[in-house]
Amino acid sequence: MPLLMNRDVFITCAVTGSGSTQDRSPHVPRSPKQIAESAIDAAKAGAAVVHCHVRDPETGAPSRRLDYYREVTDLIRAADVDVVLNLTAGMGGDITFGSTEEPLPVNESGTDMIGASERVAHIRECLPEICTLDCGTMNFAEADYVMTNTPGMLRAMGTLMTELGVKPEIEAFDTGHLWFAKQLVQEGTLESLALVQLCMGVPWGAPSDLNTFLAMVNAVPEDWIWSAFSLGRDQMPYVAASVLAGGNVRVGLEDNLFLEKGVLATNAQLVEKAVGVIDGLGAKIIGPDEVRRKLGLNKRAPA
Repeated sequence: MPLLMNRDVFITCAVTGSGSTQDRSPHVPRSPKQIAESAIDAAKAGAAVVHCHVRDPETGAPSRRLDYYREVTDLIRAADVDVVLNLTAGMGGDITFGSTEEPLPVNESGTDMIGASERVAHIRECLPEICTLDCGTMNFAEADYVMTNTPGMLRAMGTLMTELGVKPEIEAFDTGHLWFAKQLVQEGTLESLALVQLCMGVPWGAPSDLNTFLAMVNAVPEDWIWSAFSLGRDQMPYVAASVLAGGNVRVGLEDNLFLEKGVLATNAQLVEKAVGVIDGLGAKIIGPDEVRRKLGLNKRAPA
């Protein structure tokens, strides 16, 4: 693959995620107000897009509550800085099986399986400009947990997102996820100007090595727009790798808690560090209005 650096780069900040990181850093936001404030700070630091999950304010556990999403959305839209809002639609497809000898019945405390309409209920309620579509089923690091996204479920969710006028961000954790995403575009479930996030280093999806990364990049159609990230210490190296390979970048506390070894980060600090890497490569960082033009997004007004 020829080296074709991206000269006009946008930064996505993944603000909090749904992993069990809430007790590992005081900077991981929990309440809707904290999540919105952290997203706003990230936008002021240079993020054009903020990707948001919500959590229980008391425990920090991941949540699907519509009122939390509504509060986050309203606070971000009322802020004195512009940013493209990207909400997750990845929750509601979780299965945790029983033991290897008795996998059924499933472990109810770790299982959260709901229908397509309910999985996008907060998208219908809040109408963000972008929402995620995890384009495949995958084993995660946990022994008996499976992220479940069947072809039928993805077709149903993709159709609902398209009908709502919300741009799906295809989350590709392996090459097969890109294969199916291309099928969704071919069928007309998703629009042809697709947006893809290459998710590297998530056990047990695509590993974080550069050979696999370039295989993922080469599987993205030329007319699609893509970003990429990796986890932990690989977060900043992937800022450089993504720009050099022709893509955009994602940073944030969903994927990495540290600014450097032993130093916990805020979302704004991670964005600022990414800005420095991108500037050092000689690329320009573009803002939310230019992202909207590139992706064909319509800015939503405050409710």
